[in-house]
Amino acid sequence: MKKSDIGVIGLAVMGEGLALNLEDKGYHVSVYNRPHPSHSVVQHFMQEYGKGRRFEGFEDLKAFVQSLERPRKILMMVKAGTAVDQVIEQLLPLLESGDILIDGGNSNFEDTERRVQYVESKGCYYIGAGVSGGQEGALHGASIMPGGSGKAWPQVREILQRIAAKAEDGSPCCEWIGGGGAGHFVKMVHNGIEYADMELIAEAYFVMKQTLNTGNPGIATWFEEWNKGKLKSYLIEITADILRHKDTEGNFLIDKILDVAGQKGTGRWSVIQAMELGIPLNLIATAVFQRDLSSHKDLRITAARKYKTDAPVFTHKPEIMYQEIHDSLYASKIISYTQGFALMQQASEHFHWELNLAAIARIWRAGCIIRAALLTPIAEIFDSTPHLENLLLSSWFREQIREVLPNWKALLIKTTRENTAVPAFAAALNYFYSLTTQTLPANLIQAQRDYFGAHTFERTDRPRNEFFHEDWTGEGNDTHAGIYNA
Repeated sequence: MKKSDIGVIGLAVMGEGLALNLEDKGYHVSVYNRPHPSHSVVQHFMQEYGKGRRFEGFEDLKAFVQSLERPRKILMMVKAGTAVDQVIEQLLPLLESGDILIDGGNSNFEDTERRVQYVESKGCYYIGAGVSGGQEGALHGASIMPGGSGKAWPQVREILQRIAAKAEDGSPCCEWIGGGGAGHFVKMVHNGIEYADMELIAEAYFVMKQTLNTGNPGIATWFEEWNKGKLKSYLIEITADILRHKDTEGNFLIDKILDVAGQKGTGRWSVIQAMELGIPLNLIATAVFQRDLSSHKDLRITAARKYKTDAPVFTHKPEIMYQEIHDSLYASKIISYTQGFALMQQASEHFHWELNLAAIARIWRAGCIIRAALLTPIAEIFDSTPHLENLLLSSWFREQIREVLPNWKALLIKTTRENTAVPAFAAALNYFYSLTTQTLPANLIQAQRDYFGAHTFERTDRPRNEFFHEDWTGEGNDTHAGIYNA
């Protein structure tokens, strides 16, 4: 029997889709799934897709491994967490030096860092590959973000780039990200931006529905129109489809879906890492917390009854407000990407990954969930200034923000007046104003810290990195808590 080019472990939605994608691109593929208590996943896959195609199905892990051409390449599509470690432990005794394990799940990058070192210590290679695109991307081309054992990249590059999505210029949406957990870190940030984009789009929908009393078909038409311009993106596109969709009874399905949003944790991980690295990620954090708040449905019902507010008054000129919503959505989306790329920039320096931010922007242009027209200028900006600290410092983004800022502010005034919550729009605008404000009230915070904890402070009339402590009450001494971390 001819040896297979690659093996896939895990035949749920993403694993199945990637296996089919690999075979469609000309590869001979072995498949394996951990035993299921009630039925054989592998048998079902082979019955459904195996006939006349280059698949080999296995229910014995050793036979699966032995079916692969050396150096073996095994794509693991199993649930993130302990399941990945369990599969690694089962595989290692069966592998030989130079074999390659690829984790295509949503693993925490810190787990991937640990696994790279562990698997390399056993003489094999480990790649943590972030994969974005959902079921459609798995089948037809996803954005793939591989990182880990750099020596393995030349051996898997052709395979991963062949099954990746292709941007409009034909380039594959897959490039080497960096060592350790870099690939999964970048995928984590992708998902954080995704959380923010989804919340912003939901708020735009909410304002049109609540403040302008626009029906679902009308809102869908606006999103469809916006998808032809600056806001062109996958999420805008599918939102128009969702708003037009009707159930079997002829009702708009969106109106029947409970307003409780789930999450798998990657957005929350982004916020945690931003806090660890000292990068403000308030927009993405707000999106995460809004999902948390949405889950407290009963509490919200109770609170709404106790704090009855006036219904929105539909007196605004629709044509003006639709433009304000568009501009607020566009500006806030810029902030979302700004914060995400700032986090990756800081992580690159902290973990010594040497991330190519322009390349990351390019591989997000197709296949992934946040694919958007905005990524092309972002890639061009980082091509010309690779170490730009913040996207808002670029001349191109400066002009974009200046153009939409008046409408951005106007929308926040109107929504506040009409009791309509738009926390993500507000978080984005407050980030912009805080970033572009030369003097913030943090001087008072630091004075308070020195008053109650002797944490010291710097002075405006002295050079930076000279620290002082004040005896605020006249009863203290020169003892202080140490230099504060600015």
